[in-house]
Amino acid sequence: MNKRELFLRHVAQTSPAPLAIDIVKAKGSVLRDANGKKYLDLIAGISVCNVGHRHPKVVKAIKKQVDDYMHLLVYGEMVETPQVQYAKWLNDHLPASLNSVYFTNSGAEATEGAMKLAKRVTNRTQIIAFNKSYHGSTQGALSIMGDEYWRNAFRPLLPDVLHLEYDSFNSLQEITAQTACVIAETIQAERGVVTPSAQWMKALRDKCTETGTLLILDEIQTGFGRTGSLWGFEQFNIVPDIVLMGKALGGGMPLGAFIADQKIMQVLTENPVLGHITTFGGHPVCCAAGLAAAKVLVKENIIDQVQSKAALFREMLQHPLIKAVRANGLLIALEFESFEINKKIIDGCLERGLLTDWFLFAPECMRIAPPLTVTEKEIKKAVKTILEVLDSVQGLLP
Repeated sequence: MNKRELFLRHVAQTSPAPLAIDIVKAKGSVLRDANGKKYLDLIAGISVCNVGHRHPKVVKAIKKQVDDYMHLLVYGEMVETPQVQYAKWLNDHLPASLNSVYFTNSGAEATEGAMKLAKRVTNRTQIIAFNKSYHGSTQGALSIMGDEYWRNAFRPLLPDVLHLEYDSFNSLQEITAQTACVIAETIQAERGVVTPSAQWMKALRDKCTETGTLLILDEIQTGFGRTGSLWGFEQFNIVPDIVLMGKALGGGMPLGAFIADQKIMQVLTENPVLGHITTFGGHPVCCAAGLAAAKVLVKENIIDQVQSKAALFREMLQHPLIKAVRANGLLIALEFESFEINKKIIDGCLERGLLTDWFLFAPECMRIAPPLTVTEKEIKKAVKTILEVLDSVQGLLP
């Protein structure tokens, strides 16, 4: 039985048609399979590998930490140097009110922790989220997911959750003194890269302040330079009460976090004690890797290059089959007429060694979110491949 057959038999499947490519090596923006075929990665593990696959400084940090220690005890009991150093780095690169970091294993777990924190702080139960939003697929996160197709099979879910229209001023009237928190993506990624107006984001912040509601911004996909600034919310000149992080936070290792003011976070320490707990959250090896990657982003001026690289993609991606290009930094959606056409294009790109993807709530859109370290040469090669596939697909259409 070959590895693919073993994979299909013994690894729990999430779709009837996984890619099932046997990757044996990854470096920078390039993956290589067991047959030696190379793939240019345009999705970076879904916005995880912002400094590329296996950046040497990240690998070095991992090896050093493994030589020192790995798991010691349940989260929050021991002084673990990588946790402390990374929390301090995040504090130094965030607004002053976001100074207390709770590390988790993933972005979904960060969502769960933030929801609990908001209920505990406000003594309210109502949570407001937005249609076509994605914050994870655990039961609490699923309860606030903005699409009934994904929620319905797992009901009953959390009660007292209200879904509103994103970037709608009318929706803001639903936020009241009964609302514990509003959870919003800074940019709606899975909807196909939808960026709200600065005026709406400011009004959302003001309405939450007015009603004593905590504003939780999800930076799980948009954080760590993806949009051209370290944090997506910086582009709107607002500060959330709680920020969610994941994906690129670990530099390729599993890591998430929810971050708030220490005065808020302290409520999880009593009534009950251990109000939120995790065994492996903030694993020292993951924190060492994440800190190394974060330092690379800043010290090597990688974020400063994001907008010019995004502009190159936008400039070159011209074709009759492309209905729209929506982008915020190197988070880009190419919209086509249908999912069927998009799937043909994605499959054609894969055959030619280019790895792309679609969006959960916008299956007619192709996802382009490469490592932020992608080179100009690689961008031109990727776009050339996409355009060749578009020509091929166009020739097959009636």
